[in-house]
Amino acid sequence: MNEAMATPKAADAYAPRTIKLNARDNVAIVANDFGLPAGTLLADGITLRQFVPQGHKLALVDIAKDQPILRYGEIIGYAIDAIAAGDWVEEARIHMPDAPELDRLDIATAVPAAQEPLTGYTFEGFRNPDGSVGVKNILAISTSVQCVAGTLEFAIKKIKAELLPRYPNVDDVVAVTHGYGCGVAINAPDAYIPIRTLQNIAKNPNFGGEVMVVGLGCEKLAPERLLPTNDPASMMRLQDEGNQSFGDMVDTIVTMADARLKILNGRKRETVPASELVIGLQCGGSDAFSGVTANPALGFASDLLVRAGATVMFSEVTEVRDAIELLTRRAASEDVGRALVREMDWYDAYLARGGADRSANTTPGNKKGGLANIVEKSLGSIVKSGSSAITGVIGPGERATTKGLLFAATPASDFICGTLQLAAGMQMQIFTTGRGTPYGLAQAPVIKVSTRTELAKRWADLIDFDAGRIASGEMTIEEAGYELFQLILDVASGRKQVWADKWGLHNDLVLFNPAPVT
Repeated sequence: MNEAMATPKAADAYAPRTIKLNARDNVAIVANDFGLPAGTLLADGITLRQFVPQGHKLALVDIAKDQPILRYGEIIGYAIDAIAAGDWVEEARIHMPDAPELDRLDIATAVPAAQEPLTGYTFEGFRNPDGSVGVKNILAISTSVQCVAGTLEFAIKKIKAELLPRYPNVDDVVAVTHGYGCGVAINAPDAYIPIRTLQNIAKNPNFGGEVMVVGLGCEKLAPERLLPTNDPASMMRLQDEGNQSFGDMVDTIVTMADARLKILNGRKRETVPASELVIGLQCGGSDAFSGVTANPALGFASDLLVRAGATVMFSEVTEVRDAIELLTRRAASEDVGRALVREMDWYDAYLARGGADRSANTTPGNKKGGLANIVEKSLGSIVKSGSSAITGVIGPGERATTKGLLFAATPASDFICGTLQLAAGMQMQIFTTGRGTPYGLAQAPVIKVSTRTELAKRWADLIDFDAGRIASGEMTIEEAGYELFQLILDVASGRKQVWADKWGLHNDLVLFNPAPVT
Protein backbone atom coordinates (compact mmCIF):
# COMPACT_ATOMS: atom_id res chain seq x y z
CA MET A 1 0.00 0.00 0.00
CA ASN A 2 1.34 3.39 -0.94
CA GLU A 3 -1.54 5.58 -2.08
CA ALA A 4 0.52 8.74 -1.53
CA MET A 5 2.91 7.92 -4.36
CA ALA A 6 0.28 8.37 -7.06
CA THR A 7 -0.41 11.91 -8.25
CA PRO A 8 -3.78 12.90 -6.73
CA LYS A 9 -6.46 14.26 -9.03
CA ALA A 10 -8.26 17.46 -8.09
CA ALA A 11 -11.36 15.46 -7.16
CA ASP A 12 -9.51 13.19 -4.74
CA ALA A 13 -6.91 15.63 -3.37
CA TYR A 14 -8.49 15.16 0.05
CA ALA A 15 -8.87 11.39 -0.21
CA PRO A 16 -7.19 9.43 2.59
CA ARG A 17 -3.51 8.89 1.79
CA THR A 18 -1.06 6.74 3.72
CA ILE A 19 2.54 5.69 3.15
CA LYS A 20 3.97 2.23 3.84
CA LEU A 21 7.67 1.98 3.09
CA ASN A 22 8.51 -1.73 3.24
CA ALA A 23 6.57 -4.92 2.60
CA ARG A 24 7.41 -6.07 6.15
CA ASP A 25 5.94 -2.95 7.81
CA ASN A 26 2.90 -3.37 10.04
CA VAL A 27 2.36 0.40 10.33
CA ALA A 28 1.93 3.22 7.83
CA ILE A 29 1.95 7.01 8.24
CA VAL A 30 -0.84 9.42 7.35
CA ALA A 31 0.10 11.73 4.48
CA ASN A 32 -2.90 14.12 4.53
CA ASP A 33 -1.94 17.63 5.66
CA PHE A 34 -4.38 17.78 8.57
CA GLY A 35 -4.47 14.12 9.50
CA LEU A 36 -7.45 11.76 9.21
CA PRO A 37 -10.47 11.55 11.53
CA ALA A 38 -11.78 8.47 13.32
CA GLY A 39 -14.02 6.41 11.06
CA THR A 40 -12.00 7.11 7.90
CA LEU A 41 -12.10 4.13 5.55
CA LEU A 42 -8.73 3.50 3.88
CA ALA A 43 -8.27 1.98 0.44
CA ASP A 44 -7.30 -1.42 1.87
CA GLY A 45 -10.48 -1.63 3.94
CA ILE A 46 -9.01 -0.55 7.30
CA THR A 47 -11.14 1.87 9.31
CA LEU A 48 -9.37 4.32 11.61
CA ARG A 49 -10.39 3.84 15.23
CA GLN A 50 -9.07 7.26 16.36
CA PHE A 51 -8.00 10.54 14.79
CA VAL A 52 -4.43 10.14 13.43
CA PRO A 53 -2.40 13.35 12.86
CA GLN A 54 -0.32 13.87 9.73
CA GLY A 55 2.92 11.88 9.83
CA HIS A 56 1.76 9.65 12.66
CA LYS A 57 1.48 5.89 12.46
CA LEU A 58 -1.59 3.70 12.17
CA ALA A 59 -1.64 -0.07 12.64
CA LEU A 60 -2.20 -2.04 9.45
CA VAL A 61 -2.81 -5.29 11.33
CA ASP A 62 -3.54 -6.36 14.89
CA ILE A 63 -0.31 -6.20 16.91
CA ALA A 64 -0.22 -8.24 20.11
CA LYS A 65 1.38 -7.01 23.32
CA ASP A 66 5.22 -7.22 23.22
CA GLN A 67 5.21 -7.88 19.45
CA PRO A 68 7.51 -5.80 17.22
CA ILE A 69 6.38 -2.64 15.45
CA LEU A 70 8.00 -2.41 12.02
CA ARG A 71 8.76 0.65 9.90
CA TYR A 72 11.42 0.82 7.15
CA GLY A 73 11.33 -2.98 7.47
CA GLU A 74 13.10 -2.62 10.84
CA ILE A 75 11.93 -2.89 14.46
CA ILE A 76 11.30 0.58 15.91
CA GLY A 77 9.87 -0.77 19.18
CA TYR A 78 7.49 -3.22 20.81
CA ALA A 79 3.80 -2.87 21.61
CA ILE A 80 3.25 -2.00 25.28
CA ASP A 81 -0.30 -3.29 24.99
CA ALA A 82 -2.42 -4.88 22.29
CA ILE A 83 -2.88 -2.62 19.26
CA ALA A 84 -5.80 -3.16 16.90
CA ALA A 85 -5.71 -2.58 13.13
CA GLY A 86 -6.75 1.03 12.53
CA ASP A 87 -5.39 2.26 15.89
CA TRP A 88 -3.20 5.34 16.20
CA VAL A 89 0.20 3.93 17.17
CA GLU A 90 1.34 6.84 19.29
CA GLU A 91 4.58 7.13 21.24
CA ALA A 92 3.05 6.04 24.56
CA ARG A 93 2.17 2.63 23.09
CA ILE A 94 5.72 1.79 21.97
CA HIS A 95 8.51 0.37 24.13
CA MET A 96 11.90 1.37 22.68
CA PRO A 97 14.36 -1.46 21.99
CA ASP A 98 17.91 -1.54 23.30
CA ALA A 99 20.64 0.03 21.21
CA PRO A 100 22.71 -2.33 19.04
CA GLU A 101 25.66 -3.85 20.91
CA LEU A 102 28.84 -2.34 19.52
CA ASP A 103 30.94 -5.47 19.97
CA ARG A 104 28.57 -7.63 17.92
CA LEU A 105 28.33 -5.68 14.66
CA ASP A 106 28.98 -6.90 11.14
CA ILE A 107 31.77 -4.79 9.68
CA ALA A 108 32.48 -4.32 5.97
CA THR A 109 30.27 -7.33 5.14
CA ALA A 110 28.05 -5.55 2.59
CA VAL A 111 30.33 -2.98 0.96
CA PRO A 112 28.44 -1.38 -1.95
CA ALA A 113 30.08 -1.76 -5.32
CA ALA A 114 31.54 1.42 -6.73
CA GLN A 115 29.09 3.12 -9.07
CA GLU A 116 30.01 4.39 -12.50
CA PRO A 117 31.90 7.71 -12.23
CA LEU A 118 29.88 10.81 -13.06
CA THR A 119 31.98 13.06 -15.29
CA GLY A 120 31.58 16.44 -16.90
CA TYR A 121 29.95 18.27 -13.97
CA THR A 122 31.56 21.52 -12.84
CA PHE A 123 30.91 24.62 -10.77
CA GLU A 124 32.39 28.11 -10.55
CA GLY A 125 34.52 28.39 -7.42
CA PHE A 126 37.39 30.31 -5.86
CA ARG A 127 40.69 28.42 -6.06
CA ASN A 128 42.77 28.82 -2.88
CA PRO A 129 46.56 28.88 -2.44
CA ASP A 130 46.44 25.47 -0.70
CA GLY A 131 44.59 23.92 -3.66
CA SER A 132 41.16 23.81 -2.03
CA VAL A 133 38.19 25.60 -3.56
CA GLY A 134 35.70 27.94 -1.91
CA VAL A 135 32.11 28.56 -2.94
CA LYS A 136 32.20 31.94 -1.19
CA ASN A 137 34.90 34.59 -0.92
CA ILE A 138 34.78 35.66 2.72
CA LEU A 139 37.05 37.57 5.07
CA ALA A 140 36.83 35.69 8.37
CA ILE A 141 38.03 37.27 11.61
CA SER A 142 38.39 34.78 14.45
CA THR A 143 38.57 35.45 18.17
CA SER A 144 40.65 33.60 20.73
CA VAL A 145 38.31 34.50 23.59
CA GLN A 146 34.75 35.73 24.04
CA CYS A 147 35.95 38.93 25.80
CA VAL A 148 36.81 40.56 22.47
CA ALA A 149 33.62 39.54 20.63
CA GLY A 150 31.86 42.87 21.22
CA THR A 151 34.85 44.87 20.02
CA LEU A 152 35.17 42.72 16.93
CA GLU A 153 31.47 42.99 16.10
CA PHE A 154 31.71 46.77 16.41
CA ALA A 155 34.71 46.78 14.07
CA ILE A 156 33.00 44.53 11.52
CA LYS A 157 30.04 46.89 11.33
CA LYS A 158 32.51 49.64 10.42
CA ILE A 159 34.33 47.40 7.94
CA LYS A 160 31.08 46.47 6.19
CA ALA A 161 29.91 50.07 6.03
CA GLU A 162 33.18 51.73 5.00
CA LEU A 163 35.36 49.11 3.30
CA LEU A 164 33.32 46.27 1.86
CA PRO A 165 31.62 48.42 -0.85
CA ARG A 166 35.10 49.06 -2.30
CA TYR A 167 35.72 45.33 -2.81
CA PRO A 168 32.90 43.94 -4.97
CA ASN A 169 34.47 40.49 -5.34
CA VAL A 170 34.34 39.87 -1.58
CA ASP A 171 31.05 38.32 -0.45
CA ASP A 172 31.13 39.14 3.24
CA VAL A 173 33.11 39.81 6.39
CA VAL A 174 32.20 37.41 9.20
CA ALA A 175 33.21 37.00 12.82
CA VAL A 176 34.15 33.54 14.06
CA THR A 177 33.25 34.06 17.70
CA HIS A 178 32.78 31.49 20.45
CA GLY A 179 32.63 31.06 24.22
CA TYR A 180 35.99 29.34 24.65
CA GLY A 181 39.48 30.56 25.64
CA CYS A 182 39.01 32.00 29.14
CA GLY A 183 38.86 29.98 32.35
CA VAL A 184 39.29 26.67 30.56
CA ALA A 185 41.41 23.64 31.40
CA ILE A 186 43.53 24.14 28.33
CA ASN A 187 45.52 20.92 28.80
CA ALA A 188 42.64 18.67 29.85
CA PRO A 189 42.36 15.43 27.81
CA ASP A 190 39.31 16.53 25.80
CA ALA A 191 40.42 20.15 25.28
CA TYR A 192 41.86 19.16 21.92
CA ILE A 193 38.34 19.06 20.50
CA PRO A 194 37.43 22.78 20.76
CA ILE A 195 41.01 23.84 20.00
CA ARG A 196 41.40 21.84 16.81
CA THR A 197 37.88 22.87 15.80
CA LEU A 198 38.88 26.53 15.86
CA GLN A 199 42.21 25.80 14.17
CA ASN A 200 40.48 23.97 11.32
CA ILE A 201 37.63 26.46 10.92
CA ALA A 202 40.33 29.04 10.13
CA LYS A 203 41.36 26.81 7.21
CA ASN A 204 37.84 26.59 5.74
CA PRO A 205 37.97 26.88 1.93
CA ASN A 206 35.42 29.72 1.88
CA PHE A 207 37.91 31.97 3.72
CA GLY A 208 40.60 31.98 1.03
CA GLY A 209 43.53 31.65 3.45
CA GLU A 210 43.25 35.26 4.67
CA VAL A 211 41.90 34.74 8.19
CA MET A 212 42.59 37.30 10.94
CA VAL A 213 42.68 36.56 14.67
CA VAL A 214 41.81 39.07 17.40
CA GLY A 215 42.69 38.20 20.99
CA LEU A 216 42.74 39.90 24.37
CA GLY A 217 46.12 38.90 25.77
CA CYS A 218 45.43 37.12 29.06
CA GLU A 219 43.38 34.17 27.76
CA LYS A 220 44.66 30.60 28.04
CA LEU A 221 44.03 29.94 24.34
CA ALA A 222 46.86 31.95 22.80
CA PRO A 223 45.63 33.63 19.59
CA GLU A 224 48.68 32.53 17.60
CA ARG A 225 47.51 28.93 18.01
CA LEU A 226 44.52 29.77 15.79
CA LEU A 227 46.41 31.49 13.00
CA PRO A 228 46.67 29.28 9.89
CA THR A 229 49.73 31.22 8.70
CA ASN A 230 52.76 32.69 10.49
CA ASP A 231 51.93 36.22 9.37
CA PRO A 232 51.98 38.46 12.47
CA ALA A 233 50.13 41.13 10.51
CA SER A 234 47.05 38.89 10.68
CA MET A 235 46.86 38.89 14.48
CA MET A 236 46.42 41.43 17.26
CA ARG A 237 45.92 41.40 21.05
CA LEU A 238 43.90 44.26 22.49
CA GLN A 239 45.98 44.33 25.68
CA ASP A 240 49.15 44.72 23.63
CA GLU A 241 47.97 47.91 21.93
CA GLY A 242 49.58 50.12 24.60
CA ASN A 243 47.68 53.26 25.53
CA GLN A 244 45.35 53.11 22.57
CA SER A 245 41.71 53.99 23.11
CA PHE A 246 38.83 51.76 22.14
CA GLY A 247 38.48 53.75 18.93
CA ASP A 248 42.14 53.21 18.13
CA MET A 249 41.76 49.44 18.67
CA VAL A 250 38.84 49.37 16.27
CA ASP A 251 40.80 51.36 13.70
CA THR A 252 43.68 48.87 13.95
CA ILE A 253 41.29 45.98 13.21
CA VAL A 254 39.84 47.93 10.27
CA THR A 255 43.31 48.66 8.86
CA MET A 256 44.30 44.98 9.14
CA ALA A 257 41.06 43.99 7.43
CA ASP A 258 41.65 46.43 4.58
CA ALA A 259 44.92 44.70 3.67
CA ARG A 260 43.21 41.27 3.56
CA LEU A 261 40.22 42.56 1.62
CA LYS A 262 42.52 43.86 -1.11
CA ILE A 263 43.95 40.36 -1.54
CA LEU A 264 40.55 38.63 -1.51
CA ASN A 265 39.12 41.11 -3.99
CA GLY A 266 41.66 39.96 -6.56
CA ARG A 267 40.14 36.48 -6.59
CA LYS A 268 37.74 35.46 -9.35
CA ARG A 269 35.52 32.44 -9.82
CA GLU A 270 36.87 29.82 -12.20
CA THR A 271 35.45 26.58 -13.58
CA VAL A 272 36.44 23.60 -11.43
CA PRO A 273 35.27 19.97 -11.40
CA ALA A 274 32.48 18.89 -9.06
CA SER A 275 35.07 16.69 -7.34
CA GLU A 276 36.25 19.84 -5.50
CA LEU A 277 32.99 20.05 -3.53
CA VAL A 278 32.91 19.33 0.22
CA ILE A 279 29.26 19.06 1.25
CA GLY A 280 27.81 18.64 4.74
CA LEU A 281 24.47 16.89 5.31
CA GLN A 282 22.27 17.55 8.32
CA CYS A 283 18.72 17.08 9.65
CA GLY A 284 16.89 19.57 11.85
CA GLY A 285 13.31 19.62 13.04
CA SER A 286 12.82 16.13 11.59
CA ASP A 287 9.43 14.48 11.20
CA ALA A 288 8.04 11.17 9.97
CA PHE A 289 8.40 12.35 6.35
CA SER A 290 12.16 12.97 6.70
CA GLY A 291 12.93 9.35 5.86
CA VAL A 292 10.29 9.28 3.09
CA THR A 293 11.02 12.38 1.01
CA ALA A 294 13.81 14.81 1.90
CA ASN A 295 16.43 12.35 3.16
CA PRO A 296 15.97 9.83 0.32
CA ALA A 297 16.24 12.68 -2.22
CA LEU A 298 19.37 13.96 -0.47
CA GLY A 299 20.72 10.41 -0.34
CA PHE A 300 20.34 10.11 -4.10
CA ALA A 301 22.05 13.50 -4.58
CA SER A 302 24.79 12.32 -2.19
CA ASP A 303 25.42 9.29 -4.38
CA LEU A 304 25.67 11.56 -7.43
CA LEU A 305 28.20 13.78 -5.64
CA VAL A 306 30.28 10.76 -4.62
CA ARG A 307 30.19 9.47 -8.19
CA ALA A 308 31.43 12.90 -9.30
CA GLY A 309 34.41 12.56 -6.94
CA ALA A 310 33.23 14.99 -4.28
CA THR A 311 33.47 14.74 -0.50
CA VAL A 312 30.16 14.26 1.32
CA MET A 313 29.83 14.24 5.12
CA PHE A 314 26.89 13.01 7.14
CA SER A 315 26.93 13.39 10.92
CA GLU A 316 25.01 13.39 14.22
CA VAL A 317 26.12 10.43 16.34
CA THR A 318 22.88 9.95 18.28
CA GLU A 319 20.93 9.97 15.01
CA VAL A 320 22.86 7.03 13.59
CA ARG A 321 23.63 5.12 16.83
CA ASP A 322 20.43 3.04 16.73
CA ALA A 323 20.97 2.10 13.10
CA ILE A 324 24.74 1.71 13.30
CA GLU A 325 24.59 -1.92 12.18
CA LEU A 326 23.30 -0.70 8.80
CA LEU A 327 26.34 1.58 8.47
CA THR A 328 29.17 -0.66 9.67
CA ARG A 329 28.20 -3.17 6.97
CA ARG A 330 28.75 -0.41 4.38
CA ALA A 331 32.21 0.50 5.69
CA ALA A 332 34.73 0.31 2.86
CA SER A 333 37.22 -1.47 5.11
CA GLU A 334 37.65 -3.04 8.53
CA ASP A 335 39.48 0.11 9.69
CA VAL A 336 36.60 2.38 8.66
CA GLY A 337 34.10 0.12 10.39
CA ARG A 338 36.15 0.09 13.59
CA ALA A 339 36.40 3.89 13.45
CA LEU A 340 32.58 4.10 13.31
CA VAL A 341 32.37 1.84 16.36
CA ARG A 342 35.02 3.93 18.14
CA GLU A 343 33.02 7.13 17.71
CA MET A 344 29.78 5.47 18.85
CA ASP A 345 31.52 4.06 21.93
CA TRP A 346 33.11 7.41 22.80
CA TYR A 347 29.75 9.14 22.60
CA ASP A 348 27.99 6.46 24.65
CA ALA A 349 30.52 7.08 27.42
CA TYR A 350 30.18 10.87 27.04
CA LEU A 351 26.40 10.69 27.46
CA ALA A 352 26.72 8.30 30.38
CA ARG A 353 29.01 10.77 32.20
CA GLY A 354 26.24 13.34 31.88
CA GLY A 355 23.55 10.98 33.12
CA ALA A 356 21.85 10.86 29.71
CA ASP A 357 21.39 8.37 26.90
CA ARG A 358 20.54 8.51 23.22
CA SER A 359 16.77 8.66 23.93
CA ALA A 360 17.25 12.28 25.04
CA ASN A 361 17.79 13.20 21.38
CA THR A 362 14.17 13.08 20.22
CA THR A 363 12.60 16.53 20.61
CA PRO A 364 8.98 17.54 21.31
CA GLY A 365 8.80 18.75 17.71
CA ASN A 366 10.05 15.40 16.38
CA LYS A 367 7.33 13.63 18.33
CA LYS A 368 4.65 16.06 17.17
CA GLY A 369 5.80 15.31 13.63
CA GLY A 370 5.23 11.58 14.11
CA LEU A 371 8.61 10.26 15.26
CA ALA A 372 7.97 8.00 18.25
CA ASN A 373 11.57 7.53 19.40
CA ILE A 374 15.23 7.80 18.45
CA VAL A 375 15.19 4.39 16.74
CA GLU A 376 12.58 5.53 14.22
CA LYS A 377 14.36 8.87 13.86
CA SER A 378 17.72 7.18 13.23
CA LEU A 379 16.35 4.90 10.51
CA GLY A 380 15.04 7.96 8.66
CA SER A 381 18.17 10.00 9.33
CA ILE A 382 20.71 7.61 7.81
CA VAL A 383 18.80 7.56 4.51
CA LYS A 384 20.43 10.87 3.60
CA SER A 385 23.79 9.06 3.43
CA GLY A 386 22.61 7.37 0.23
CA SER A 387 23.92 3.97 -0.78
CA SER A 388 27.65 4.55 -1.30
CA ALA A 389 30.40 2.84 0.66
CA ILE A 390 31.56 4.79 3.72
CA THR A 391 35.19 5.59 3.01
CA GLY A 392 36.25 7.47 6.15
CA VAL A 393 35.42 8.68 9.65
CA ILE A 394 36.27 12.14 11.00
CA GLY A 395 36.52 12.81 14.74
CA PRO A 396 34.94 16.00 16.15
CA GLY A 397 36.93 19.02 14.98
CA GLU A 398 39.09 17.10 12.52
CA ARG A 399 39.51 18.16 8.89
CA ALA A 400 38.50 15.88 6.04
CA THR A 401 41.50 14.64 4.09
CA THR A 402 39.86 12.02 1.85
CA LYS A 403 37.08 12.08 -0.71
CA GLY A 404 33.93 10.01 -0.92
CA LEU A 405 31.25 9.45 1.72
CA LEU A 406 32.52 10.27 5.21
CA PHE A 407 30.97 10.10 8.66
CA ALA A 408 31.86 13.23 10.64
CA ALA A 409 31.22 12.49 14.31
CA THR A 410 29.24 15.37 15.82
CA PRO A 411 26.45 15.92 18.31
CA ALA A 412 22.98 16.29 16.80
CA SER A 413 22.67 19.94 17.86
CA ASP A 414 22.20 21.93 14.64
CA PHE A 415 24.66 24.62 15.71
CA ILE A 416 27.40 22.31 17.02
CA CYS A 417 27.07 20.01 14.02
CA GLY A 418 27.36 22.96 11.62
CA THR A 419 30.40 24.27 13.48
CA LEU A 420 32.18 20.91 13.35
CA GLN A 421 31.35 20.40 9.68
CA LEU A 422 32.84 23.83 8.94
CA ALA A 423 36.00 22.68 10.72
CA ALA A 424 35.99 19.55 8.56
CA GLY A 425 36.17 21.78 5.48
CA MET A 426 32.50 22.00 4.47
CA GLN A 427 31.84 24.64 1.80
CA MET A 428 28.06 24.17 1.77
CA GLN A 429 25.44 22.42 3.91
CA ILE A 430 22.24 20.68 2.83
CA PHE A 431 19.75 20.77 5.67
CA THR A 432 16.54 18.72 5.63
CA THR A 433 13.64 19.73 7.84
CA GLY A 434 10.09 18.56 8.48
CA ARG A 435 8.98 20.97 11.18
CA GLY A 436 10.86 23.94 9.69
CA THR A 437 13.73 26.17 10.88
CA PRO A 438 15.23 29.51 9.76
CA TYR A 439 18.73 28.16 10.58
CA GLY A 440 21.62 29.45 8.47
CA LEU A 441 25.40 29.94 8.53
CA ALA A 442 27.29 33.08 7.54
CA GLN A 443 30.34 30.99 6.71
CA ALA A 444 28.69 28.65 4.16
CA PRO A 445 25.42 28.52 2.19
CA VAL A 446 22.73 26.30 3.73
CA ILE A 447 20.23 24.77 1.29
CA LYS A 448 17.08 23.97 3.25
CA VAL A 449 15.01 21.03 2.01
CA SER A 450 11.45 20.55 3.28
CA THR A 451 9.97 17.10 3.78
CA ARG A 452 6.42 18.34 3.09
CA THR A 453 4.95 20.57 0.40
CA GLU A 454 2.68 22.22 2.98
CA LEU A 455 5.79 23.52 4.79
CA ALA A 456 7.43 24.61 1.51
CA LYS A 457 4.35 26.65 0.58
CA ARG A 458 3.88 28.14 4.03
CA TRP A 459 7.57 29.04 4.31
CA ALA A 460 8.11 29.81 0.63
CA ASP A 461 10.67 32.49 1.52
CA LEU A 462 12.71 30.19 3.79
CA ILE A 463 12.67 26.77 2.10
CA ASP A 464 14.96 26.30 -0.91
CA PHE A 465 13.79 22.89 -2.12
CA ASP A 466 10.46 21.08 -1.77
CA ALA A 467 10.96 17.33 -1.40
CA GLY A 468 7.33 16.91 -0.41
CA ARG A 469 6.61 16.52 -4.11
CA ILE A 470 7.79 12.92 -3.71
CA ALA A 471 4.96 12.11 -1.28
CA SER A 472 2.35 13.68 -3.55
CA GLY A 473 3.60 11.69 -6.54
CA GLU A 474 4.70 14.75 -8.53
CA MET A 475 8.24 13.41 -8.83
CA THR A 476 10.28 10.34 -7.99
CA ILE A 477 13.10 10.19 -5.47
CA GLU A 478 15.55 10.00 -8.38
CA GLU A 479 14.08 13.06 -10.10
CA ALA A 480 14.18 15.04 -6.86
CA GLY A 481 17.76 13.90 -6.24
CA TYR A 482 18.92 15.06 -9.67
CA GLU A 483 17.18 18.41 -9.24
CA LEU A 484 18.78 18.88 -5.81
CA PHE A 485 22.20 17.93 -7.25
CA GLN A 486 21.83 20.65 -9.88
CA LEU A 487 20.76 23.17 -7.22
CA ILE A 488 23.92 22.35 -5.26
CA LEU A 489 26.05 23.14 -8.32
CA ASP A 490 24.13 26.39 -8.93
CA VAL A 491 24.53 27.59 -5.35
CA ALA A 492 28.20 26.60 -5.32
CA SER A 493 28.68 28.68 -8.48
CA GLY A 494 26.95 31.74 -7.05
CA ARG A 495 24.19 31.48 -9.68
CA LYS A 496 21.54 30.99 -7.00
CA GLN A 497 21.33 32.34 -3.47
CA VAL A 498 19.77 30.44 -0.58
CA TRP A 499 17.00 32.12 1.38
CA ALA A 500 19.01 32.27 4.62
CA ASP A 501 21.65 34.36 2.83
CA LYS A 502 19.05 36.56 1.18
CA TRP A 503 17.62 37.47 4.58
CA GLY A 504 20.94 37.38 6.47
CA LEU A 505 19.67 34.66 8.82
CA HIS A 506 22.86 33.34 10.36
CA ASN A 507 23.26 31.43 13.61
CA ASP A 508 26.19 31.64 15.99
CA LEU A 509 28.85 28.97 15.87
CA VAL A 510 28.86 26.72 18.94
CA LEU A 511 31.92 24.71 19.93
CA PHE A 512 31.67 21.15 21.20
CA ASN A 513 33.60 21.26 24.47
CA PRO A 514 33.51 18.10 26.61
CA ALA A 515 36.54 19.33 28.61
CA PRO A 516 36.35 20.92 32.10
CA VAL A 517 35.94 24.67 32.61
CA THR A 518 37.85 26.08 35.56
